[in-house]
Amino acid sequence: MAEETAKKKASKKKIVRKSSGQSREVYIVDGSRTPFLKAKGKPGPFAAADLALGCARPLMARQSFDLNALDEVVMGCVMPGPNEANIARVVALRLGCDKHIPAWTVQRNCASGLQALDSAAKDIMLGRAELVLAGGVESMSHAPILLNNSMVNWLGAWAGAKTLPQRLSTLGKLRPKYFKPIIGLLRGLTDPVVGLSMGQTAENLAYRFNITRQQMDDFAVRSHLRLFQAQQEKLLNEVETIFDSRGNFYELDDGVRADSSVEKLAKLKPVFDRPFGLVTAGNSAQITDGAAMLILASEDAVKKHGLSVLGKISDAHWAGLAPEQMGLGPVHAITPILQRNKLSLDDIDYWEINEAFATQVLGCLAAWEDKEYCQTELGLSSSLGALDQDRLNIHGGGISLGHPVGASGARIVLHVLLTLKQNNKNKGIASLCIGGGQGGAMLLECA
Repeated sequence: MAEETAKKKASKKKIVRKSSGQSREVYIVDGSRTPFLKAKGKPGPFAAADLALGCARPLMARQSFDLNALDEVVMGCVMPGPNEANIARVVALRLGCDKHIPAWTVQRNCASGLQALDSAAKDIMLGRAELVLAGGVESMSHAPILLNNSMVNWLGAWAGAKTLPQRLSTLGKLRPKYFKPIIGLLRGLTDPVVGLSMGQTAENLAYRFNITRQQMDDFAVRSHLRLFQAQQEKLLNEVETIFDSRGNFYELDDGVRADSSVEKLAKLKPVFDRPFGLVTAGNSAQITDGAAMLILASEDAVKKHGLSVLGKISDAHWAGLAPEQMGLGPVHAITPILQRNKLSLDDIDYWEINEAFATQVLGCLAAWEDKEYCQTELGLSSSLGALDQDRLNIHGGGISLGHPVGASGARIVLHVLLTLKQNNKNKGIASLCIGGGQGGAMLLECA
């Protein structure tokens, strides 16, 4: 058993020391996002492609280069609508890109937007592209409601019934249970391998690290208050006002609750582990619609077009772990980046760790402080240390902003860079946990 543990640690150390293989610098020139709009029990005013265009159009309009200077468009999206197959191509053409500019869509659950940026960055690193429009989008309020297989089979039989007797016979086989829909969003937020919802995996972390309901609700309130303060101080300059087909405009993230308090949150009942659980709707990310788009460029493109830059992508890492512990994904993705770049937690000026659940972020912080976890799961000799929460999600996160799964990864990268610039700091990390048991992280440096 001891020998097996030693091999496991050695294997993890090999992964940590692996070179990133970066050959060319990748710069982030600019970026925009839409307001994140909370789902309100019915399809929201914007399809996913409309959201992406809502931030991509003003972003591209203020650039010094023409749209057709782009080499490709890459977007993350988990649930594009029925008219949005390969949504990146739909957005690129509607944006006005030349038909010869390729576009492609990636899907890595909650980190799809981060995956789009990483995929674009790798093309630039390898010399396959110089300028790329990349980001992510999700219109979660438009998530599909599907027919179950029984109903689909019945409809097939109905379509094949040609005579009146055949139709009457088929009609007689229709059962009320056939009308029970499949809610795409609920299925999408449930891991099919371990049979747990994302909320249940969050409960696992609460039990593992003894995170209390009070701690979760405190964290949630702080998220709301930080976002509200950022809105009041007009610190979210990346947000573009968008207009729907009726002329209504949206300029702020509308899920924020300025009057949030621990006393109010304490009244909410657990959602995922009734009646004994700790995770509630109030300390979980909101179901939300939104998009974020960024422009990535090589050094040659920056010089050619005379571009100012926000910063550069210095490193990225993807990691896997047990699906039932998926919320700890950031720990497994961030730690190798820190080691490769000889950095400590204190060397990072600002952090964005996506708030899927309060207990999920708190669980990540607890894991880094837990010597046993760091030794057995990360192959470290001791605990990594404590992360200063005054540098973490300083303008709120998924609990107050919402978490449109395809967009969040792109949003947090953009916001880290803007926060670094606003505060004249240098290094930031953006990271997300990923349904299915993964984590993704990106190290960013301000220009």
